[in-house]
Amino acid sequence: MKLLLHTCCAPCSVYCIDSLRNEGIEPTVYWFNPNIHPYMEYKARRDCLKEYTKSINVEAIFEENYGLREFCKNTINNLNSRCKDYCYPVRLEQTAKYAKENGFDTISTTLLVSPYQNHEALREVADFMAKKYGVEFLYRDFRVGFREGQAKARELGLYMQKYCGCIFSEEIRYYNPNKAIAKLPEGFEFLPVKHLVNIKKERDNKEKYLDLLLEADPSKEMINKYLSDGELFVLTYNDEPACIAVTIKKDNDTIELKNIVTKENYREKGYAKKMIKYLVDNYKTRYNKMIVGTTENNIPFCVKQGFNKYEKTIKNFFVDNYNEEIKDGDLVCTDLIYYSKDLKKK
Repeated sequence: MKLLLHTCCAPCSVYCIDSLRNEGIEPTVYWFNPNIHPYMEYKARRDCLKEYTKSINVEAIFEENYGLREFCKNTINNLNSRCKDYCYPVRLEQTAKYAKENGFDTISTTLLVSPYQNHEALREVADFMAKKYGVEFLYRDFRVGFREGQAKARELGLYMQKYCGCIFSEEIRYYNPNKAIAKLPEGFEFLPVKHLVNIKKERDNKEKYLDLLLEADPSKEMINKYLSDGELFVLTYNDEPACIAVTIKKDNDTIELKNIVTKENYREKGYAKKMIKYLVDNYKTRYNKMIVGTTENNIPFCVKQGFNKYEKTIKNFFVDNYNEEIKDGDLVCTDLIYYSKDLKKK
């Protein structure tokens, strides 16, 4: 995949780039925002993005088009629908066009991180423009990481804009006689990042997570064996279980990650990586290494998370221990392959 990521500003790009990199996707940032005004605001956002992309070694393309006059001509007759009718299409069409002409096969946009944008309209416009120019549209609901990205942006000292971008959104931000308060979509709320995503050890009622654990290990008998002696950790998002992990002590030197599974609607958002980092931080003072048994399909993910030392293979593990055929995607599982992670390595 060669992804061209339309980018509206540095703060909105933080979570998007981080989560894409967690997936193994290296985006190329594309600046084209002729709807951002006045000029000093346009310049502040552009220059901040230049510095940020350079600092994190992300390739960035800056296409200059301040575009105030064109913006005014195209929005003045229907200001209330300016985002859907002009701001989204003009930026995403140019992104798709540039992608097609310059060897990119996929597009996306950091606008998808904001809970204040018209998310479904954005998705519709991006998909339409991608099809128009013969490229793919990579959809991600980045909104789950909005507060996390904003918090990191503040820590980095990035320029934090106070309004969406155009002069009319500036008017609403600074002069709004109706004092209307923008509402977040359902499921989003103003909470500190640490309250949005939380990980804790579950000591009681482990069985209530059995259905989710069965998605990664279809044997209740096997799960109950390691649940009784193991430790269960729950990552929650807005107090809803999103990722579950079970560990069990092998010996005084080694802890084993027996099961890790992310709920379907939270997958591809980096929660499994967060869980593994938490477990490593939790166990590194007590154990020297963590091991995980995996299938052939999941070896790349394990290696990416630091389980990069091959330990052993248990031949026919899934054949001998399960009554039914176990499949991982198109792979029929037979062997269990163990890799380890050095918990003392920095």
